[in-house]
Formats: sequence, structure tokens, C-alpha cells
Amino acid sequence: MFLHITDAKYIKDYMIEVSFNNGRKGIVNLSDALKGPVFEALKNKSNFSSFTIDEELETIVWSNGADLAPEYVYFQAFKNEPELQSQFKKWGYVPH
Repeated sequence: MFLHITDAKYIKDYMIEVSFNNGRKGIVNLSDALKGPVFEALKNKSNFSSFTIDEELETIVWSNGADLAPEYVYFQAFKNEPELQSQFKKWGYVPH
């Protein structure tokens, strides 16, 4: 099953409550993801909070063209959950 973001709501700072098509819901802190030129404008919290869900990409996107893979957002939201570590290793987000 491909992972998609079905709903997202801005919480505060760089935190977003996200819902996925597998039924999981969590809060993700994306402050560490704001690296590189495309994310520079998103360090402004007003810009960061103005995301939408792109229906074609099925992830959160910003008007400046920035977006994040749903798997990355999922990893950031649930990275401390032991039962998901093998999946995160397959995706390459944690060392083997």
C-alpha cells in the first residue's frame, strides 16, 4: 500500500497534525526538515502554516513549490515507535 496524507492541520511552530490513508494520525515536528533553498521561506511560520494537501501528490505542499514525501512525514511523526522500525529501515530512514 502506498502511503498518502489524507488530512493535515497546523498546530503551532513547525508542528502539523497529520492523518494517513492507513488510519494512523499523529503530530509531526518538521523543524529539522526545513533545510535547503526551497524550504528557506518556510522558516517564516506564517509561510509554513499556509500549506495545503495536493490531491495528485497526496501530501502536504506549499505555494513556493516545496513538498515532503508522505513516507518522510510518517517517519517524522512515528519515528520513536518500535513496531515501525523495520519499515523505516526499508525506506532508508534508519541505519540497517
